[in-house]
Amino acid sequence: MQKHWFIKQMPSSEKIQAMINDLKVSPIMASLLTQRNLTTLPQIRSFFTPEITDLHDPLLMLNMSRAVERLDKAIETKERILIFGDYDVDGTTSVALVYSVLKEFASVDFYIPDRYEEGYGLSYKGIDTALEKGCKLLIALDCGIKEVEKVKYANEKGLDIIICDHHNPGSEIPDCIVLDPKQTGCEYPFKELCGCGVGFKLLQAWFSKTGKDIEKLYNYLDLVAIAIGADIVPVTGENRILCKHGIQRMNENPRAGILALVEQAQRSFPLDLSNVVFTIAPRINAAGRLKSGSRAVELLLAESKEEAKKIALEIDEYNSERRILDAQTTQEALEIIAQDELFSNRKSTVVFQSDWHKGVVGIVASRLIEHHYRPTIVLTESKGEATGSARSVSGFNVYEAITSCEHLLTQYGGHQHAAGLTLPLENITLFREHFDAYVQENIQPLDEVEDLVIDLEIAASNLFLSGESAHQVPRIYRMLEQMEPFGPGNDKPVFCIRNAYASKQRILKEAHLKFDLVDPLSGIELSAIGFNMADKADLIASGCAFDCAFTLESNIWQNRTTLQIQVRDLRETL
Repeated sequence: MQKHWFIKQMPSSEKIQAMINDLKVSPIMASLLTQRNLTTLPQIRSFFTPEITDLHDPLLMLNMSRAVERLDKAIETKERILIFGDYDVDGTTSVALVYSVLKEFASVDFYIPDRYEEGYGLSYKGIDTALEKGCKLLIALDCGIKEVEKVKYANEKGLDIIICDHHNPGSEIPDCIVLDPKQTGCEYPFKELCGCGVGFKLLQAWFSKTGKDIEKLYNYLDLVAIAIGADIVPVTGENRILCKHGIQRMNENPRAGILALVEQAQRSFPLDLSNVVFTIAPRINAAGRLKSGSRAVELLLAESKEEAKKIALEIDEYNSERRILDAQTTQEALEIIAQDELFSNRKSTVVFQSDWHKGVVGIVASRLIEHHYRPTIVLTESKGEATGSARSVSGFNVYEAITSCEHLLTQYGGHQHAAGLTLPLENITLFREHFDAYVQENIQPLDEVEDLVIDLEIAASNLFLSGESAHQVPRIYRMLEQMEPFGPGNDKPVFCIRNAYASKQRILKEAHLKFDLVDPLSGIELSAIGFNMADKADLIASGCAFDCAFTLESNIWQNRTTLQIQVRDLRETL
């Protein structure tokens, strides 16, 4: 799939030189910092070493005082509390966080709904379970903002609810204490917290009110960092502070469950946010996708290495099964698209097959976008209805597109980039037409081609200082590491070398392109890997020059660390 290369404007030479003179940094680092509008020493210090004390006052969030008062009453009067959370990574880490902290002060239980029996969000069964256990308060994490009827049911039964959510509210807010920075009237300065982040703010406010040692709460920031990475929220502002400190604590003192997952995946410490997204999060998610999200919570709560290792092995098996289902379903979906004569005239993808596994439809939607860059919805059948997940392309709000079809839906929720929905089976065809009509009318031409944002066009020699070898990890790479955590809003810098040539080309595992990139100006050779780029082999084998967009990585082999570039795209030099 062709990508649109967008190369950022180079800062003026005066600004770059001023940065070099003032901060004694390399030209590359000076350019990157200037592009991010980090030009003063206080700005740069805040970026590289964000202070935990810079977190916003949680009482700025609408209803926070009420929430703290209700939580404090429950603890003071020894009420039983049920911690309820969604079955994905954000939900299970939220539950592990709030349960871990409150169990020291209160009588608490936790509950994760069954994806297949109860579906997404606050459930009647979960409410009934709280009542059966004698709970007077339920804290709903990463869900609940649209559960008007279920909250009404809980109110009638005498069960109070505090909702900690981050999804877009509907037209009516549930009649309970609602914490969600996106709700109307909430003046909280940072709107992009994940569900676990909102749960953390509730605990932060309660610790502050009751005079508890806040450092004890910070010990759980590893869970918040995992949720931030998995939920793909912006790694800026408050999220950057929480994530930076959370990753640091994860590396310094990993909890037994994380340690077991890393060992099971044959990875090593230290971890960065990319490791969280591609190694830890999929395994935590696999429990809720194929079996029970409660198992993921139990892993995160495990205190002994033996218990953690046992659960991690079980979850890794779920993840292996998930990968097989993912690949099979993706292939079947691509075949449906190929056989659809109308597909070429559409600007969206909506596919349905009744026997697809509900736990992988979201992953498959993302896979389909890699092949056909369009807003995508993958549906399967569950309990006599169609249910599924939506994923979007950059710049297009899939949640608003689904909202435009709400008259055809039973239930839906989500945000700009991802959403879930349920609808009657007989409405699928009409929904597909309405959804595509909205996309046709509202998507912009530039949103129909994937953008590859390139920070700097360089020569390979720019990566190395005098005396550094191309076979060593250069100082610039060490500097880039300090810009972690990378994610939306703080993407890993992408570089471009033009007119390059390839040598020592080969295909790994029938999918990945491995070669040495030869810089035409300096003759420097850089070890390169392009994952799932076997189809580009002919381009670089032709002997013609090509342009290469890449990020800098390190590669450890036989206890030796070397520089490696990870290819983001290749194209023939124009």
